[in-house]
Amino acid sequence: MKFRRLQHASLAYVAGGQNKVRAFYVDLVGLREIAPPSTLKHRDLVWVSAGADDVELHFFPGMVDPEYPAHVCLEVEDLAAARRQIEAGGYKPYDTTPIPNRPRFFCRDPFGNLIEFTTILGAFQ
Repeated sequence: MKFRRLQHASLAYVAGGQNKVRAFYVDLVGLREIAPPSTLKHRDLVWVSAGADDVELHFFPGMVDPEYPAHVCLEVEDLAAARRQIEAGGYKPYDTTPIPNRPRFFCRDPFGNLIEFTTILGAFQ
């Protein structure tokens, strides 16, 4: 097997919460919504483009465990500005163990999914 890249990650949201997905990931974070395939329209999915190389986040109705540490990480240009924006949106970002050359913070989305925000300054050690 020859690995190419990560194409997408999927996160759950509480059924009926599509507008909250859009409010957080599109309106607050600034990702661009894309249409899922027509063959999946009946599943109430929300898909967003998450940067270069057509990386996507797919949201589906399902169960979320807000205690579970699995997460996705979004690289941003200005981490301090991103933190202010998340706080202004009413969310509570928090810090955890630092990684050299990768300042970061975490927060939970409206459904309890864990999201990491980072800026990559160089190789970590």
